[in-house]
Amino acid sequence: MKITQLNIYPVKSLGGIVLDEAELTAEGLAWDRRWMVVDDVGRFVTQRQLPAMACIRVHLEADALVLSHPEVSPLRVPLAAESLPRLSVYVWEDRCEALDEGAAARDWLGAVLGDYRGSSLRLVRFAPEHRRAVEPHFLAAGEVAHTGFADGYPLLVVSEASLGEVNRRLAAKGLDPVPMSRFRPSLVVDDATPFAEDGWDTLAAADGTWRLGLRKPCQRCKITTVDQQSGEIAVPGEPLRTLVEMNARAAPGGYFGQNAIVLEGEGARLSVGDDITVRKRS
Repeated sequence: MKITQLNIYPVKSLGGIVLDEAELTAEGLAWDRRWMVVDDVGRFVTQRQLPAMACIRVHLEADALVLSHPEVSPLRVPLAAESLPRLSVYVWEDRCEALDEGAAARDWLGAVLGDYRGSSLRLVRFAPEHRRAVEPHFLAAGEVAHTGFADGYPLLVVSEASLGEVNRRLAAKGLDPVPMSRFRPSLVVDDATPFAEDGWDTLAAADGTWRLGLRKPCQRCKITTVDQQSGEIAVPGEPLRTLVEMNARAAPGGYFGQNAIVLEGEGARLSVGDDITVRKRS
């Protein structure tokens, strides 16, 4: 089995970046979900509220985060955080320490997205020294994990076969297939069995340099219905409705992919094409 995709999303809910290789950190792939858009009271804002966020493209240069949109000039945000105002922000019920990227970023987001329910939008970065713990309920005894501004876990692992099965179900309804970008995974692997990842305990490099723990099925939301290129919702409710129909779980909702934590290998390099091994849950 091999890695077939590596993706990061430096700004939560904005466009992703497809990589050939990535560095593994304690909080997931380097630069993933290090920034976030918030309202005036620090609550996170995503494509769930503003699907047009998908249209903002994100690039990383040697010294800057660059946001681009057809209607305005690009916004450059220095990677070095120097003397930025500090504030508290919220992802779900978690309070995080963040740094405010300032008025230029606020004005740029306003020009592209407008306001949100009368509130301006601000760009914030995860405070370097802050630690946001992963919920302990799904971790094994003795495990501790951290994440940035992701919904709850540092990584999301999906197999190509799982997407193939979703698209087969969509085709049976007369609907067009959806690309993997709808699900915003970190790692995609080429296992041939649909939803095989639901039975994995760990995913590791074949040479043993890193190891991930797959700890919780990922419950999906409205973002799966948003075209990640146009920000449009062509078929309301899909593929989320199909995922709900496919899942025979006690809890309501649609699931796709496995949330994962870093068990070993901080500083290791992951590359598309790397051989990987899995250990199934007992």
